[in-house]
Amino acid sequence: MSFELYVDSLFTSPYALSAFVALTEKGLPFSVRTVDLGSGEQKLAPFADRALTARVPALVEGDFVLTESSAITEYLDEGFPPPEYIALYPQDRRQRALARQIQAWVRSDLVPVRVERDTETVFFKKPCAPLTGNAQQAAAKLVHVAERFVQGPQHLFGAWSIADVDLAIMLGRLVRNGDEVPAKLRDYVDYQWQRPSVQAWLARHQPG
Repeated sequence: MSFELYVDSLFTSPYALSAFVALTEKGLPFSVRTVDLGSGEQKLAPFADRALTARVPALVEGDFVLTESSAITEYLDEGFPPPEYIALYPQDRRQRALARQIQAWVRSDLVPVRVERDTETVFFKKPCAPLTGNAQQAAAKLVHVAERFVQGPQHLFGAWSIADVDLAIMLGRLVRNGDEVPAKLRDYVDYQWQRPSVQAWLARHQPG
């Protein structure tokens, strides 16, 4: 059975990107449907009738509908496990917990960075003002934590995981806007950016 993945029509949601990458990495057949968040389409039927939280991404598998990107990636990893399919999470129990910690953290914290460096500045290079004091503090926290996890330019846990995408997109809010970021974190973001599954997402909204 193929999946349907509902994403924002601008393809700027980092959470929709995470779900898209997960499906792509697993090699699962899926179609992409868009929801116009700007017009409030997510609050209207039929989308809101199916996705009860009225948010994207939403994964549809037959009559089953799941929202919240980390729930989607965990569902896919459990349903299509290695070795037949690529692992989205580390196999070590503690590393897997740390990967989920990173996912939860970048979704729930660092609000000033997410507000002042929205993903339109990442994907479309929308001009933005210098970071305010609160955002500078949040950015410093992001860099501090990321430096503890990122030991090289490739992966957090020795092999790729979905947490690499989520952390790289958050760091990309600073890197793509020219904010001060240590070189090893810039290299890490650039490395994740070149992953084919991420490039497949970027190709959907980059001019030909």
